[in-house]
Amino acid sequence: MRKVIGIGETVLDIIFKNNQPIGAVPGGSVFNGIISLGRAGVPASFISETGNDRVGQQICQFLKDNSVNADNICVYPESKSPISLAFLNENNDAEYIFYKDHPHDQLEFVYPDIQPDDIVMFGSYYAVNPVIRPQVTAFLDYAKNKGAIIYYDVNFRASHRHEVMKLTPNILENLEYADIVRGSTEDFEVMFKKTDAEVIYRSQIAFYTKNFIMTQGSRPIEMRAEGGLKKQYAVEQMETVSTIGAGDNFNAGFVYGLIKYGVTREMVASGFDEALWDEVIACAQRFSANVCKSIDNSIDKDFARQMEQEMKAYQASVENI
Repeated sequence: MRKVIGIGETVLDIIFKNNQPIGAVPGGSVFNGIISLGRAGVPASFISETGNDRVGQQICQFLKDNSVNADNICVYPESKSPISLAFLNENNDAEYIFYKDHPHDQLEFVYPDIQPDDIVMFGSYYAVNPVIRPQVTAFLDYAKNKGAIIYYDVNFRASHRHEVMKLTPNILENLEYADIVRGSTEDFEVMFKKTDAEVIYRSQIAFYTKNFIMTQGSRPIEMRAEGGLKKQYAVEQMETVSTIGAGDNFNAGFVYGLIKYGVTREMVASGFDEALWDEVIACAQRFSANVCKSIDNSIDKDFARQMEQEMKAYQASVENI
């Protein structure tokens, strides 16, 4: 079975409601999606770094407990593991305060095995951090040369708005690496001062990659793809407990859909049809909706088992045709 390799930050999210802590869960943008994929039975591994402290130990154990390979987590004895405070508002959307010493980030790892059509997920500040940029781009070069699909979630927070000018070359280079790009309206407003999907696509994205998804919270998802395909997808309105992992799990569900429906890198590059896009986006929306029902950052285990069974059943039916 195809594998998914994530590279990104690890963090302990301490979640507040009405200014009182209501939970603490291991997290990180790509991390949250990789945990969901591991739970859903997709072979997954994660590349990151953490400190040799209780938080770091908890994060490494959490990966293993959720069937994610943690062999490429670098544990640094002299580092403290990062934490974030997530304050939920009346709509259960989060405002973050991060405690992380980015100038002292390090990244040393042995490249995992990558085969053609495996999927690499990367994004967030980790994907543009100048301190570890050489290691990240070297890994992306390796993955691209091995024939992996590269999925980039820009996830550029307003807290880094003051660094946009400095980091723009890294952002553009990431767009060039990517086969598929996703971002939220907020991300593109921070990076490009634009919120219209068509304008963003034509002025900032299409030159680098033709496959683009923009999520807009409860408003319709915008999609642009190879071959001039252009579509909106309505978002189901629902009561949320927390939206912390909504975007991260949209990514996980999308990647799950690529694997379930056998979408290869060649198909991504040449353009797959609208019906297949519909199926893959539907998977992304199901993952995203599930994670909004709890304060967990990843899909729940009952839903994950259902997704694993659905993938096996679908792939068995295809093999029998």
